[in-house]
Amino acid sequence: MARALPNTTGELGMTTLDLPLTLAVVQAASGGGSYAPLLFEVAAFAAIFYFIVMRPQQKQRREHEASLKSLKKGDEIVTAGGIIGEVIHIRETAKDGGANRMDDRVTIKTGESRIVVERGRIARILGTAPAGGTQSSST
Repeated sequence: MARALPNTTGELGMTTLDLPLTLAVVQAASGGGSYAPLLFEVAAFAAIFYFIVMRPQQKQRREHEASLKSLKKGDEIVTAGGIIGEVIHIRETAKDGGANRMDDRVTIKTGESRIVVERGRIARILGTAPAGGTQSSST
């Protein structure tokens, strides 16, 4: 048999079971039942998150893609794997000239090797390679 909760009364003369109902009535009577403050806080948080995190990241991504699209023969680059080399040839895979330029094949020369990488896997463009090729230091 289920045991009933004790029906204790506090200083106000109400039972502990009446307290949640009383709080709900007081909140509704005072106009506190509106969700406007909560919605305002959520919207403010979303706006702060957008302007501090998302927008700068999108701007940086657009700038990186623009620099990759302007890649040309002779540029010194760093791949996502950390390989540094000089661009010696760019083969475009898209026939229409711009559908997805990140899939283009870029041949780079690093040391005595030639490596083919996708344009989208280039992490940074260091600038134009020196005219004399790779420099070696002699002591």
